[in-house]
Amino acid sequence: MKLTRGAAETGQKKVVSRTDAIFLMIASGFAALVTTAATVFGTVGLFTGPVTLVLPVATSNQTATGLSLEATGHFTSVEATIPVLPSGSAANLAWAGVLNQVGILAILALVFLLAYRLQGRILFTARSAHLVGAAGIVLVVAGMVGQVLDGMARSRLAEMIGANARVPEESQIFSANFNLGPLMLGIVLLLVAGVFEYGRRLQKDTEGLV
Repeated sequence: MKLTRGAAETGQKKVVSRTDAIFLMIASGFAALVTTAATVFGTVGLFTGPVTLVLPVATSNQTATGLSLEATGHFTSVEATIPVLPSGSAANLAWAGVLNQVGILAILALVFLLAYRLQGRILFTARSAHLVGAAGIVLVVAGMVGQVLDGMARSRLAEMIGANARVPEESQIFSANFNLGPLMLGIVLLLVAGVFEYGRRLQKDTEGLV
């Protein structure tokens, strides 16, 4: 015999109250709208006006002068304002921004789902496990591909404006700073999806014994 929803509610305390769940769902939805709007405006700005970007300098030929204490050094990035971006670089930066937003939306959608599931204590379902796993995969793919496109665009722009100041014998170097956060978080979500699937099976076996 399976426990009914009403019987479960009388004997157990909800992990997340209905008020808290609604707040989290509204907050995640609002954050999705705000970040999407910011991404749209940022993407439009890449094609319409002057753009200020931090570009990587892939060589040590750019030395820092005027240092005290007999120190020496070189800088590895430069902040440059470009009146009009080349179409190829602008497109790569735009796609990088879109993919980054996709990863953010995947996390926000997951927060919305978990808040909804927790307040009703229907967390361990096959669909929940699949959605958590899908969010992890989307986050890994979108985060890493987006960073590659962003790095390629910024490295190319640094070459085009002459920021690298390469010597004739020096080959072109791809320079970018990669954030492993999306990769690690995506792996964690995949592990959480496995926990959800295990919990679903355990819950199913437990219900069969009641």
